[in-house]
This record gives sequence, structure tokens and C-alpha cells, in this order.
Amino acid sequence: MKSLAIVAFTRKGCDLARTLALRLAEVPAYAQASFTVSGPSRYADDLAIEPYADLQSWTARHFTSDDALVFVGACGIAVRAIAPYVRDKFTDPAVVSVDEAGRFAVPLLSGHVGGANELARAVARATSGQAAVSTATDVNGVFAVDEWAARHDLIIVERQIAKEVSAALLEGQPVGYALECKCDFGDDLPFGMVDASASEDVALGFVVSFDERTLAFARTLHLVPRIVTVGIGCRKGTDLAVLRKEVLNVLAQARISPKAIAAIASIDVKRDEPAILELAQALGCDTRFYSADELASVQGNFASSDFVEATVGIDNVCERAACAQGAALIVGKHARNGVTVACAAEWDSSPDAPRSNGPGMRETCQ
Repeated sequence: MKSLAIVAFTRKGCDLARTLALRLAEVPAYAQASFTVSGPSRYADDLAIEPYADLQSWTARHFTSDDALVFVGACGIAVRAIAPYVRDKFTDPAVVSVDEAGRFAVPLLSGHVGGANELARAVARATSGQAAVSTATDVNGVFAVDEWAARHDLIIVERQIAKEVSAALLEGQPVGYALECKCDFGDDLPFGMVDASASEDVALGFVVSFDERTLAFARTLHLVPRIVTVGIGCRKGTDLAVLRKEVLNVLAQARISPKAIAAIASIDVKRDEPAILELAQALGCDTRFYSADELASVQGNFASSDFVEATVGIDNVCERAACAQGAALIVGKHARNGVTVACAAEWDSSPDAPRSNGPGMRETCQ
């Protein structure tokens, strides 16, 4: 989570809200997040918190701008405050309500995908209270694919099949999984499910893959990892339509879903290039820009161009930019219409991890 907003209504509640902000910041999952603590104006100066004019306007602002909201007070207050803004479990923020004594932390909204269940548990640990988690998979001790996907920043493609997976697991039916991308899940692997590599008799399951077209099961849920950086070089003033077409063509040839893109990277002289900025915005990903010296320091075997080096001071922009954060090159330089594109993925760097060197090749465990 990048940002959490906490609001309280009494002095005691505001004291707890401040304590929660401090203790949650020590939890690894929230260590990089920014915290906002708000309360009635009469307590703001004394407690060094932000005053709010009224709860409805506070909720309207933070519901759209923050990843999580924590209400310190009665559940009913929180429910009425968020009711007008609730839209979709896949996009709504996590919402947790905790009483001002810290006895019960209740996840109210976006328990799995938004992380409210885990946030409620963290709040309960911080207050020595109890998390009142009520989702069916949790109370029955069943693997929750949506929560697991959110924990590993995997994009759920088919929502209906995700529901079918959860329903089948709750009914004790066999559900499979396949890990086509060599992502680093550590010890956090699906439990109570059938590894597709060990059985071909499962009709329903999920696959972690860059390729939304791969069919590991008759009914396949695709989980796309957001770990791809697209490195781009282009002429000044390149049209957005041209840039978009070339990037999407490379992704299509490599069978990499656009949903896998975490960032677009380039050299710093392209920091204000409209097409790059607009494409990143359209794809909902970050942008990263590096100096020629920074790109020159990236280790690896990259395609080299004397023209590019004479122009911007480095022999290759797209491949080096894609790998600048330590990612592994999976799609080598593709040049067309004044645009160069390469792709790298941030995943398991073990020696046996497959690698690809050009368009049409992709990371796979097949």
C-alpha cells in the first residue's frame, strides 16, 4: 500500500489513530506508505493531526486518493460514510473499522483484493485486539486466489472465473494452478490446489503468465504479474499512435499482456516526451528516466548503435533502460518507425531461469 488515511472522532479515538499510524509504519507491508491522521478541529492542534471539516467530504476525498481507510469508532459511522462511494471490489480501497478501545478490527470493504483483511489483522496486532474477518475462504481456511493475487501484485483477468475458483475450493472440488512465469513467490505457494505439472485431470484452475491466451485448463483464470519494464527510445516528437502501435506490436509478438507492464523507461532527455508520458498514463504504469551515465553502468550484453551513442551519449537506450533496475532482458531491441522497444522482467534471477533475446520469445517454464 502506498497511502493510508485514518480518521477518528473523539480524543481517545484520535490518540489511538496516532498510535496506529506509528505502529503500522513498522509493519513491512506498510513501511513505505504515507499516513494521514485526521480528527475534529478541536483536537487537531493539541494532537498534531489534520482537522476535517465534515466526515462526508473527508471520505469523498480519501476514498479516491488512498489505498486504505481506517475509521476509529463505530462500524455504523464508517458504513454510512463510505456507502455513496462503493463501486467495485477490484478498485475500491480497503476499509477497516476499529473501535476506539482497539478491541475489534473489522474489514468492511475490499477484504482480499484491497487488503482490508490483512490490514485488520495488522490493526488488531497493534492494539492487542481481534480481527473480525468474515470472508468465506478465511473462516474455512481455504486458499483465496484474489487475496494471493493482490499480495503478489498479480492482475486478475477473468473475474467470473476467479469466483468459480473460490466456489470450487469452498466445495472441496479439485482446482489446479500453473506457474508459467518464473516469479519469486518464496514459500507463499497455493495450498489445497493441484499443481498442473503433476496432473492433467483438472478442468478449472489459474495460471500465472504474461500470456492471456495460454490455456492451462479448460476453464483458465489468468493472473498477470506486473513485473515488466518496457524500455523505449524514440525520435523527438514521435506521435503517440505510432509509439503505442510499436510497443503493442512487440508485446503481441512476445505474447506479453499490456497488463504486465509496471513501468516505461527511457533516457532522461525523453523525460518530457509527450508520447511516452501519454502512453504510460494510458497503460496505468510508472515512468523511469536515466542519465546516459546511469545507462552506461547497466551490466549486460546489449545491442549497440553508433548513431544512438553520437546522439544521446550511450550506445543503447531501450535495452539498458529496461534493465536499469536489475531486471532481466526478455525481449531484445526491436526498431521500427523511429521507435526502439525492449522488455525486461523483475523476477527470480536463479541460474536456471530461462531468458529470451528477441521479439517472439517469452519467459516460460514449458
